[in-house]
Amino acid sequence: MTALATSQSASHAGDDHEAAGAPRADCIADSAGGLTFDVTDPGEPGTADAAHLLLRRRDAESAEDCVRLPLSPSADGRLRAALPSSVELAEGRWNAYAQVAGGEPRRLMPGVNDLRSLVDRAPSGSRGHVAVRIPYATKQGNLSVRSWLRAPHAETGEIDITGTAMTVHGRVYGTGLTDTAYVEAVRRAEPDVVHRAEVTADGPEFTFTLPYGPLAEHGAGPWDLWLLPAGGSGPRVRLARILDDVPDKKTIFTYPVVPCATERHGTLETGPYYTLDNDLSVRVRETRGAEGAGEDG
Repeated sequence: MTALATSQSASHAGDDHEAAGAPRADCIADSAGGLTFDVTDPGEPGTADAAHLLLRRRDAESAEDCVRLPLSPSADGRLRAALPSSVELAEGRWNAYAQVAGGEPRRLMPGVNDLRSLVDRAPSGSRGHVAVRIPYATKQGNLSVRSWLRAPHAETGEIDITGTAMTVHGRVYGTGLTDTAYVEAVRRAEPDVVHRAEVTADGPEFTFTLPYGPLAEHGAGPWDLWLLPAGGSGPRVRLARILDDVPDKKTIFTYPVVPCATERHGTLETGPYYTLDNDLSVRVRETRGAEGAGEDG
């Protein structure tokens, strides 16, 4: 994926209206999960020591949903703010603003996003969690940050499709894998309907194969995938792919759907996909054209 870009597209209800003439921010991501923002002149009177960069979580309801970072002069004449990896940022989408001397916050526009350090990132997991922050451009051209905070985390990698089954390779962070580990496929509309898949572990690496047939027998509808690294006695970890520079994988990481014959529902289409939160799921749907491929959440 392109790791150095002037913008990244996204389509999400609830984004702010485009702010014409807004200040612009270049972003640099580091491999530990920190971000640096270099902001052009905010366009309002005030001193540099009174300027802040605000990150406000979409649909914020409390003070904890807003992070204020001081903007300080940098060598190239711009203002710089740092979001270190040690500052917790809850999961969600955070809109970025510049504010000078207590004035009204102004929505920031994206400049150059340098995300090279996020490509093939492999955090240690020593903190017991994985923190990911990816700056991106909203469909209105504003700057936002997509944040994940997973403790522990199960990162998916290659997915092989063979016949009517898929084999998933991944790595777990923040916990260990035991010989009792397994994966659960949970029918989203009926959380009590669960199918298990055995896990093969090699240190923190894991592999499992999930047949589509048992899922398709329940009819159309998505299934969400969870790793239980210590079996039923340990944590339950949502499978996801977040350790790269792509904030929205649903329309970018696409996999073939295959026909799956059932006794009660005829032939259905099945295949893996990533949700709007980059979590791994399996869609089961009636056979149709590709235009319906993005309907599952």
